[in-house]
Amino acid sequence: MLKAAIFDFDGVISDSEILHFRAFNQMLAQYGIEITIKDYYKTYLGFNDADCYKLLIHQGLLKIDEQQIDDLVKQKKQIFEKLAKTEGKIIEGVRDFLIMLEDNDMPMAICSGSLLTEVEMVLEEARLRHLFEVIVSADHVKKGKPDPEGFLLTLQRLNESLEEAITANQCIVIEDSHWGLEAAKAAGMHTIAVTNSYDAEQLNMAEKIVARLSELSIDDLQQLCA
Repeated sequence: MLKAAIFDFDGVISDSEILHFRAFNQMLAQYGIEITIKDYYKTYLGFNDADCYKLLIHQGLLKIDEQQIDDLVKQKKQIFEKLAKTEGKIIEGVRDFLIMLEDNDMPMAICSGSLLTEVEMVLEEARLRHLFEVIVSADHVKKGKPDPEGFLLTLQRLNESLEEAITANQCIVIEDSHWGLEAAKAAGMHTIAVTNSYDAEQLNMAEKIVARLSELSIDDLQQLCA
């Protein structure tokens, strides 16, 4: 039985993946690096900021010491926040979907590779923050997706806020990338993919794939956890 819905944030709730890409490149410009949008979506999108920079270092593209990564994360955060305040928006159909879940008394959480301040800023501006019992972000985990740590921590924190404990197979996860789907499946949770960032063929490990969250009914979600 379905007991909770857990959402990725960028590319699922907020149309902010492209803003992260732009902020990423603006920050990297000082090192003479520019990542193409094709490479960003293929290689980097699923990782948190720190892991992106580690990967660039290991690839030999970013020639800095790993001790400098925290500073790069702060720089990129500042750039992203400026972009999000003027250009960030909630994806079409998401608001109505969240209200449907709220009307059905469904606990909701977010598990994101973004920083907590980035997620909360967009939610507060959209007046959606109150809908989420728990937000787990890159600030809270040692290993980002596709590691399941974030989803397992989200479940742990949900159970701290609920009167009756729930299990992983009572949770539905909504993701837009294969990294997130891998993490959710490794955590033992049910999966729905939305094709906001990748086409259906690249998300075929999900139990259900949709183009928009508005295509889903509460019965669709319950059936996945039956």
